[in-house]
Amino acid sequence: MAIFMSMGKSVETLLGIDIGTSGTKTVLFGTDGRAIASKTVEYPMHQPQNGWAEQDASDWWDAAAQGIRAVLAASGADPAGVRGVGLSGQMHGLVMLDAGGALLRRSIIWCDQRTGRECAQINELVGERRVLEITANPAMTGFTAAKILWVRNNEPAVYEKCAHILLPKDYVRYRLTGEFATEVSDAAGMQLMDIGARDWSPEVLSKLGIDRALLGAMHESQDLTGRVSAAAARETGLAEGTPVAGGAGDNPAAAVGAGVVRAGRAFTTIGSSAVVYAVSDGMTLDLQGRVHTLCASVPGKWTVMSCTQGAGLSLQWLRNTCCAPEVERAARESKDPYYVMDGLAEGAPIGANRLLFLPYLMGERSPHPDPDCRGVFFGLSAMHGRPELIRAVLEGVAYSQRECVDVFDEMGARPDDMLVCGGGARSRVWRQMLADLYACPVSLTEADEGPALGVALLAGVCAGVYASIDEACGAAVRKGGALQPDMDAHGRYEPYYQLYKKLYRDLKGDFKELAAIG
Repeated sequence: MAIFMSMGKSVETLLGIDIGTSGTKTVLFGTDGRAIASKTVEYPMHQPQNGWAEQDASDWWDAAAQGIRAVLAASGADPAGVRGVGLSGQMHGLVMLDAGGALLRRSIIWCDQRTGRECAQINELVGERRVLEITANPAMTGFTAAKILWVRNNEPAVYEKCAHILLPKDYVRYRLTGEFATEVSDAAGMQLMDIGARDWSPEVLSKLGIDRALLGAMHESQDLTGRVSAAAARETGLAEGTPVAGGAGDNPAAAVGAGVVRAGRAFTTIGSSAVVYAVSDGMTLDLQGRVHTLCASVPGKWTVMSCTQGAGLSLQWLRNTCCAPEVERAARESKDPYYVMDGLAEGAPIGANRLLFLPYLMGERSPHPDPDCRGVFFGLSAMHGRPELIRAVLEGVAYSQRECVDVFDEMGARPDDMLVCGGGARSRVWRQMLADLYACPVSLTEADEGPALGVALLAGVCAGVYASIDEACGAAVRKGGALQPDMDAHGRYEPYYQLYKKLYRDLKGDFKELAAIG
């Protein structure tokens, strides 16, 4: 989709490019953070086997180049007025190039699950606790290090030819500038960094047998990492020499786009999955691996981040399975089905008349790294109808977010200010639940560009448009209205929340037993 708006050719602009899983979104912004033109280009995901997920990195570049041409044309902007380019994207993906810069294979992306044996290999080579101490996270199938080992173990001829290893957004950087570079927030998800030192870990690389020369130069997110080459200028319409900033991984970039750049600030995203992302002044880690610690996209800052696998997905499942009358009513009234479902949930009381939902439809990642747990309705009675089912699902997802925030609290990183974004943020009922459970105000942001805005602002700092990331956010990030917590409601939620937490502990062994049947 493109947004068309005419503008004077002398206006200074910033370009944000977000390389997502379903498509690449390119947005041209004014220096006030307002979107001038936007273009999203989609591409496929390949699944050659069950549990595998790959994409062609050349599709990302083609989508970015097409998007850049489209927003420049739609806006009428002078390419010379584009002060800088910022890059964001899906984290953890593996891109492998030969010595000439040619792609060796499709990228193995973040949601690929083939690397269980390689995670065990990492724990054996480095030590399970040592992995967590250095990289701030347990060995995980989604992270890049295990993918590198998988290629080495299963495609040795490909690995032998590999001269460069890049992340998805960093491949687009290479095509824009010719530089092999990365930055701390995205590289922190590769499981090859010393997170406290904000650089590659000599110990991890040595024990895994990965040559540091394969990896890009490390930068902070606002650093200059290269300039648009003559070849890229011809392909994109950008001016040769335009600065390209380090950028950030998708969630760290979204944090900048939401103004979450200081300790005490956080955001909750409710999409198919749900993320809570908080910034801290020092590196803290959870030795139980319940949440992730990464480098923030702000120099000298770190982040703790959770991921609930089945958030909006749980509500979508309920809509598709049980809410045909609401879907039909929404169609008659030209409304979103979720809006109709929201109204039913609002009519049910806190606790959904003693009905609880565990949102483990896709297993879980935070705060229970457990692939075997599954969704549960607990307390189901003949008195319950769709209003209670809907409210129980909303509450179950909200309880999961509160449980993650409680882990942040244990780590000394509890936020006192929370933004909420993603599709679930459109539900006022859900937003109020979060405010009540967090016991802090919950706000929306006016902009919907998220990561693209965040990296455009980083590019603005890189180019000298703003003196700092704080100044950039002050100039360009605007909050919507805040919902205040209802402390009486907070108290009424509390016994349900405590029981919610107990249910996972009680059922953990039963989930394993169920997974083993058949």
